[in-house]
Amino acid sequence: MTDDCAVKVYKALGEATRFQIVKMLVKNSEMACLEMANHLDVGANSTLTHHLKPLFDCGLLAVRKEGTYRYYSLQRQILEQYAPALLRD
Repeated sequence: MTDDCAVKVYKALGEATRFQIVKMLVKNSEMACLEMANHLDVGANSTLTHHLKPLFDCGLLAVRKEGTYRYYSLQRQILEQYAPALLRD
């Protein structure tokens, strides 16, 4: 990965809600948006989407669509490369 990717990863993790999303996905292999929203106390689905996009764009998240639901999972190899301590909690 390039330095540009590293900057994107650290920038995405630098925001508290996004950091919490990653921590939740370390403990849960996959989560739907509704599950995440319930744990994070975010007001609107658009707010959650706003936080998921940078995590997805930098390669930290993968998404699986099933009907109208989207399930997010962590790309552990990216997290291992840039922030391995988060995987050891």
